[in-house]
Amino acid sequence: MKIKDIRATVHRLPIYLPRIEAPTEHRHHVFCEVETDEGHVGYGMTARFLTRAVASALEHDIAPAVRDLDPRDIEAVHDRVGRVVSERGQMTGVNLAALSCLDIALWDVIGKAAGRTVAQLLGGHRDFATVYMTYGFGNYDRDQLAELALELIAEGYTRIKMLVGVPGLGWREDAARVRHVRAAIGDEIDLALDANEGYSAGDALKLCRAVEECDVAWLEDPVHDNDVRALRHLRRHTSIPLAAGQMDGHSARFRQFLENDAIDILLPNPMFNGGMTETRRVAALSQIYEKPLSDAGGATYFSLHHVAAFRNGTHVECHFKSRFMEENLFVDAPKPRDGVLRVPGGPGFGLTINRDLLKDTAVED
Repeated sequence: MKIKDIRATVHRLPIYLPRIEAPTEHRHHVFCEVETDEGHVGYGMTARFLTRAVASALEHDIAPAVRDLDPRDIEAVHDRVGRVVSERGQMTGVNLAALSCLDIALWDVIGKAAGRTVAQLLGGHRDFATVYMTYGFGNYDRDQLAELALELIAEGYTRIKMLVGVPGLGWREDAARVRHVRAAIGDEIDLALDANEGYSAGDALKLCRAVEECDVAWLEDPVHDNDVRALRHLRRHTSIPLAAGQMDGHSARFRQFLENDAIDILLPNPMFNGGMTETRRVAALSQIYEKPLSDAGGATYFSLHHVAAFRNGTHVECHFKSRFMEENLFVDAPKPRDGVLRVPGGPGFGLTINRDLLKDTAVED
């Protein structure tokens, strides 16, 4: 089997939030198709930054380099791509996004050729993952946050995540919002927080001290740039577990976190870190260091497979800002039920693409 063609397109997709009628924003995604000489077609996706450059790199630089390689020889493909996109050092930016998109599509091809899901190819621990719902955005006031949380619990979710570090609010208001939600949902529901790297080291510590009694499941990306020294210091001064990795979660970065004892939970996102191949390396690190493996960043139906595949996989993120887009983009995509998301039964990622949506959202050059 050989790679025959690679096609990449950019799409502008609306983001909706419950109780807000108009789209809150539009996000750009790159959609990639890898076709083989045996007729298998694999799909990959990445988001949100410099998407035209990513699509151009895939079609004009990467495709000629990997054409006629066997997609199952994944290390050979990565070796060839590495020579094209990064002369030395760690890949970042457009280079890494393009590789992520390609690699996801290659694993889809490999799974379809083998008749197995990507979760099975990666390890096959189970065919499902428990879910946490990211819902708590700055668009909502305290009462709306509490009401939405109770609605999610009524739907069967037992793990929810809300944003802190929201520009314009400050850590004191963040703490008040967290306490308000915890009081509304009671003690039996897991409540996690995500700062999106929004705090200084000092403010992150102040927030932790202010919400320590709220039994926070984890605090994600708490400090600017996920600075390792700041994370290590914060971890030594709070009982709240720290998590990181959705935007810069390649294996070398996680190795830095782990060697400095700076995080508790690993959150790789294959759309940004180099794909499933790099996520597999991160999973190996998580097992070596005996840390939980989860995900974050809005790649639900791809990340589901690595969370399900490994024994230390825990929860997959379902995200208010991406779930409606993903459920429309992937025909018959499974939906969480009673806090569990099952791996689709089809080979590869088990996803059928909504061609009409792709056509309607395509961004012309």
